[in-house]
Amino acid sequence: MRQSKTPRAATPSVTRMDHLVLTVSDITATLRFYEAVLGMQGESFEAADGTTRWALKFGMQKINLHRAGHEFDPKAAQPGPGTADLCFLTDHPLDAWKAHLATLGVAIELGPVARTGATGPIQSLYLRDPDGNLIEVAHPV
Repeated sequence: MRQSKTPRAATPSVTRMDHLVLTVSDITATLRFYEAVLGMQGESFEAADGTTRWALKFGMQKINLHRAGHEFDPKAAQPGPGTADLCFLTDHPLDAWKAHLATLGVAIELGPVARTGATGPIQSLYLRDPDGNLIEVAHPV
């Protein structure tokens, strides 16, 4: 019996992240923090359902913001403020970040410490946003 040599279709895979959703207790406080501390750009946008929503943009990515108790469907099974652990890469040296954070009165929880990122070794500083989410600012080494 002869076997078919029909080529198999490649397994689909994702290529990059477009956005993630962060559930927060106060959108205004979140916008202020991420703009002042991390240099992101707050932006309102009209969603496909016609509602006005908020996001934080940086590079080619964005973080959509949902206010706790008023999340948009579909949503995570258990959305909530303070449940995220996010790592952001920077081209700036961590000493510049330490000075910047000190000027703003933002406490560094840990760092600089050596870590392993998605593409190799990084040096990281850890801090918290207004909801207590863990924020890692990392510089590739």
